[in-house]
Amino acid sequence: MNKLKLYILILGAVSLGLFSCSDSFLDVEPETSIMDQNFYKTIDDAEMALIGCYDGFQRTTSNVGISFYLASEVMSDDCFGATGNTDDRKYQAIDRFDISQAPSNNDLFNDTWGEYYGGIFRCNTLLMKMDQIDWSSDSTARGRIEGETRFLRAILYFDLVRMFNEIPLLLEPTTDNIPQSPASDVYKVIAEDLKFAAENIKYPASSEGWAAENDGRATQWAAKAMLARVYLFYTGYYGKSDLEGVANKEYVLNGLEDVIKDGGYGLVEEYKNLWEAASSTPNAENNTLESTWVGRGHKEAIFTQKFNYTQDYNGNLDGNRWLVMMGMRNTNFSPYGQGWGACTVTPELVNTFNSDDPRRVASVIDIKGEGIEPEFDIKDQREYTGYTNKKYTPMSLPDGTTVLEGLGDGNFQHSQYQDYIVMRYADVLLMAAELGSANAQNYFDQVLTRSGIGSKSATQENILKERRKEFAFEGLRYWDVLRQGLDAAANELATSATVLSGNVEEVVTIEKENILKTKGFLQIPNTQITLSDGVLKQNPGWE
Repeated sequence: MNKLKLYILILGAVSLGLFSCSDSFLDVEPETSIMDQNFYKTIDDAEMALIGCYDGFQRTTSNVGISFYLASEVMSDDCFGATGNTDDRKYQAIDRFDISQAPSNNDLFNDTWGEYYGGIFRCNTLLMKMDQIDWSSDSTARGRIEGETRFLRAILYFDLVRMFNEIPLLLEPTTDNIPQSPASDVYKVIAEDLKFAAENIKYPASSEGWAAENDGRATQWAAKAMLARVYLFYTGYYGKSDLEGVANKEYVLNGLEDVIKDGGYGLVEEYKNLWEAASSTPNAENNTLESTWVGRGHKEAIFTQKFNYTQDYNGNLDGNRWLVMMGMRNTNFSPYGQGWGACTVTPELVNTFNSDDPRRVASVIDIKGEGIEPEFDIKDQREYTGYTNKKYTPMSLPDGTTVLEGLGDGNFQHSQYQDYIVMRYADVLLMAAELGSANAQNYFDQVLTRSGIGSKSATQENILKERRKEFAFEGLRYWDVLRQGLDAAANELATSATVLSGNVEEVVTIEKENILKTKGFLQIPNTQITLSDGVLKQNPGWE
């Protein structure tokens, strides 16, 4: 089995040279004819193209634009938009579902939109070429490669349809100017892709050795878990009974039970060790960080988006670009590194944790309580609350320098390389409990026990409350709220809170009516609407 290294830029000569997005609507035509003349012939060609698909998935957050993860946190009730006090207010427009906060920002997600469709183009191209590849030397290769490709396409579409609702649905490479499809059509394709991946990828159960070689690859276990996430959101938000006839509750729950029984996963024993910053202690004498972090490819990570430190300004795109947005505004305070101050944490979230819940200290940087406030330039911070994200934050050494020193070009802006755990085993346990597994109480208790919490009844209400604390700042909270139904979500997300912007009190008000008006979705990029000659239509509330 080929070792997956997304940082290998072999695609610079092949996949990245073949695919290009220009300024016409969904224009992702190949720049050369190499793929028709002498490529997509062998299994090795297919493997190389598949890594190009993983690279396309990675580029959705390695390149410019507002990442899906960042938007998910800004829209949630765990964070405010924040950033610098004199920055433009695009994150406030997203946080408050109100374009009047930044009326000149007509293209909030234009770069994001382009990268997602670029990734989908890569997947569609490989899928279209399946029949011309010689698979005779490995009878399992086609199912695995097609399954991984369809898994990636499913994730790309799942992000897009959750952000924008009705979107163009492309199932083959095309430059046609196609209209938006109903969300139900998109979800049907997502479900079909994930079901195919679940039934055709034949990797073995996870193990330490397997993860070391294949961390970041899609597996049948990841597909089964992701199908459950899709099912819960789609049936919850849209009030449906199943995934458009492709997968029902029984099928989805059986998939989760398979992951639990046969996937080889488990909970990391100590919660904080899942996260680099939470498990790191500065050693000033040696200018190092002493860490109990479990590292990459651990037993709880079911699917991970991979990053590396070799991103630069010369076209190499493999770093975690959104991570720097989450760092404390212009503040290095080891082990935490500087960033642009987005997503200040709401005190309301902090207060949901019991004081002795280890997930609180592992998830939240307490700027005052940890002695950081005297070093913090509060006048430069918008929507300061005294709290920020610890799970996903840049890192710095005791002398205040970035941990990127000596890695790549050492640029804190684009060389962040912390991976993003898209799906972890705790989520599988809680989804199975929520879907009514016969072992629901046991699964729920496993998650609670790790954090020293006594048993609670595995009701949907209790599970959702624990999901908020268990998955704080992992990009899940907003979608967990929204899948309770639009009215319930609007009531939950609406708030009025006092913060400090430029060290002056400001009231942040998120209006229920704005959430209802936008239906919880985001602005279609106006550039895309213009390029489509008006074929694309703007979402309500963002006109």
